[in-house]
Amino acid sequence: MEKPRLSFWQIWNMSFGFLGIQFGWTLQMNNISPIYEYLGARADQLPILFLAAPITGLLVQPIIGHWSDNTWTRLGRRRPFFLVGAILSSLALVLMPMSSALWMAAGTLWILDASINVSMEPFRAFVADMLTDEQRARGFTMQSFFIGIGSVGASFVPLLFSSSTATAVNTIPSWVRYSFWIGAAAFITAVLWTVFTTKEYAPSAEERERLRTARAFDLPAIGQALQEMPKPMRQLALVQFVTWVGLFCLFLYFGVAVARNVFGAQSPADPLYSEGVKWAGYCSGFYNLVCSLVSPVLPSFVRRIGKKATHSACLVAGALGLISIAFIHNKWVLLFGPMFGVGIAWASILSMPYSILSASIPQSKMGVYMGIFNFFIVLPEILSSLCFGWIMNHLLSNNRMSALIVGGVCFIAAAVLTQRIQEYKAGNESIVLAKAAA
Repeated sequence: MEKPRLSFWQIWNMSFGFLGIQFGWTLQMNNISPIYEYLGARADQLPILFLAAPITGLLVQPIIGHWSDNTWTRLGRRRPFFLVGAILSSLALVLMPMSSALWMAAGTLWILDASINVSMEPFRAFVADMLTDEQRARGFTMQSFFIGIGSVGASFVPLLFSSSTATAVNTIPSWVRYSFWIGAAAFITAVLWTVFTTKEYAPSAEERERLRTARAFDLPAIGQALQEMPKPMRQLALVQFVTWVGLFCLFLYFGVAVARNVFGAQSPADPLYSEGVKWAGYCSGFYNLVCSLVSPVLPSFVRRIGKKATHSACLVAGALGLISIAFIHNKWVLLFGPMFGVGIAWASILSMPYSILSASIPQSKMGVYMGIFNFFIVLPEILSSLCFGWIMNHLLSNNRMSALIVGGVCFIAAAVLTQRIQEYKAGNESIVLAKAAA
């Protein structure tokens, strides 16, 4: 089927749901380590407690991707998954900050992560379904724009509540609860907007016949797709692996590093700790604001220097930002300096790999390959969750700032590996070599 060229507002509507998904995701990423520390966790325990996110992504995303590839309902192919995931995620966001013990927070995180993955995974395939190859870079950067806006909103929600006060031992502050509840409302509202404003293309007669005999839960088919990954996807996998080791360091240790190393908090009960955690959230909001501003201009850089060069340059900017944090002790310099580079990298990480990937995989397997591609996000997180506690304890002396430097080094390595990618263009069922787009 020849896909029509969609207008700006059509691409806007189909991407708007990512604002809500990222609102919930950012609240979790900004606050999960502090929540664990509020409930008594040590620094070397944080990686293993974080294991829920990568494990659920590893299990859920390829299954949901394959299932949505082989589904057609009254709501369409991908939208039913957006909706179910949003409902479950919103409920988990309400429950998470009500945890009174470490095991409760860890258990709720498993539910929250699984639910977010149900909503998020089909959104990547949704862009590839709805847009021509020419418009996909714009579609993925529009998603990055809404990811940035959602993250900004989630990061600055604490400004609505009272100033930092001392927190009782093993107690989650009220401002965290209120922020999560606002996030639950934002999540479901934004996803409903996309569900009700965007109509998916109906399958052809041939596609309907394939869907009639297809199996939703076909693990051998997922395994076969894994074995037959196109070469660009294999090369991108290594880039993603190294990049997300770096992001693991940022997500897990940035907030607590700011609280302790920049604000000088001695413990989670110290008023400076909550102040530092909030400021780290504002920093997250700022780099996501940069992401939302940079994302719309990335396609113009792609036209000039190509996708690979654009992605490498952005990763280097992020590496410089992360490494420089170790030398900064002023909260305002931290906000407007390193966060600018991190925001540039984040904008590219959320769009360029998917733009390169979507051109190299068959249309009929878009969902399952997008899900498999997530392996190379979650596998480094699993490895880091299992091993980084030992690294923190034995090599980094539990210095949270050192973990951020490791993250910067990983970004540089990923930038170098990006230049090795050979770009291909795929047909519907077969992959043919094509010249990389300039």
